[in-house]
Amino acid sequence: MNFALQTAIDALSVGSIYALSALGIGLLFGIMRLINFAQSEFVTIGIYILMLSAGVWFPLAALAAICVVVVLALVVERMAFRPIRTADPATLLVTSFAVSYLLQYSLVLIFGARPIGLDILPELARPIVMGSVRVPRIDIATIGATIVLLSAFALFLRKTRIGIEMRAAAVDFRMARLLGIRANRVIAVAFAMSGLLAAVVAILFAARTGVAAPTIGLELALVGFVATVIGGMGSLVGAVFGGLAVGVVTVLLQAFLPPELRAYREAFVYIVVIAVLVLRPQGLFRGAAARERV
Repeated sequence: MNFALQTAIDALSVGSIYALSALGIGLLFGIMRLINFAQSEFVTIGIYILMLSAGVWFPLAALAAICVVVVLALVVERMAFRPIRTADPATLLVTSFAVSYLLQYSLVLIFGARPIGLDILPELARPIVMGSVRVPRIDIATIGATIVLLSAFALFLRKTRIGIEMRAAAVDFRMARLLGIRANRVIAVAFAMSGLLAAVVAILFAARTGVAAPTIGLELALVGFVATVIGGMGSLVGAVFGGLAVGVVTVLLQAFLPPELRAYREAFVYIVVIAVLVLRPQGLFRGAAARERV
């Protein structure tokens, strides 16, 4: 019973981080049909901002990370993606890779390629003891922050004007524009929200790992992309559930695989992913059927 509870909390914690990563990627794909691999660098830069803010009151350091990443996302949208918005998907994809590598190697030039240790809220590493179960506070904080953020995100999309415009744009952007929705504003808000999600992931991941490295966000972006595909391209609900599913499978495999096979855990995860896609090529949830981009 105690082992099951411990495993369930670990699975929800890891799945929560993956869900937020997938949501940031799925949000942009839903509106622009763009797979933004630079999302990984948004996370990485958020972690480096936290490192540079060491010694500062944590809420201010977290706010600084969020502001920098959101502004960076808006700059990337304005400088890199807006001029080629009507280009073919291959051009958008290549641009996404180019921005990702530009940001990554800029970090290498500034900070070097070696990982750097950082200590974000060390008290979160202390466990909460419930009988014989020891739950790290970072797991509770991660699950709680994800629930709050996803709830706020859902309310934003359903109750605000710009949120409703974003939902309409994700279904049929051409019709939405004919009805008076401003493309530049909707896409800029989508990039800003993806930056916000990346910054929150950076804070949670930095508190969990205590490491800053130029490629640290790459795994999260890759898992986020896989989770988006599993959930259903274009479906935000699917992206969240896909992220949770990947996190749960990862932790369960770590817990139940024989010790000699745990080094190959990721291979087993992707076997499960392939099996899901063979059974449901469209993903767990159907996204918007519209293929048009802006």
